[in-house]
Amino acid sequence: MSLERRKLNRRNFSYYMRVMNEATGELVGHLSDISTGGFKLDSRQAIPLNRDFTLRVDLTSEVANKTFMIFVARSKWCQPDHYDPSTYNVGFQIINMTPGDLEIFTRMFEKYGSNNKNSNLDYLWK
Repeated sequence: MSLERRKLNRRNFSYYMRVMNEATGELVGHLSDISTGGFKLDSRQAIPLNRDFTLRVDLTSEVANKTFMIFVARSKWCQPDHYDPSTYNVGFQIINMTPGDLEIFTRMFEKYGSNNKNSNLDYLWK
């Protein structure tokens, strides 16, 4: 893995935020970690790898002047949670997001992300 890839900032996500499949309306999972180029979800089901999903995230007034955003993300890895075997940790790479939504995502990263130097998550390259 190149050092350049490891330089992406990432933070644990301290705000419980649902992520929905826009096409089906089903819950995909909850944000548990966020980086500037991707995120990790906690999900009740295994997610197929290398698949693009149109996702919807409901937003708070603290980060946006709209109620939700829709974007495309690709599942990059999926593994059972170390502590809760009924939950999967799933890494996603953002594939397509409008510039305005990218600004909102960055605000989410800044507002709800918590620095965790022990975090060992590589969303995009695991």
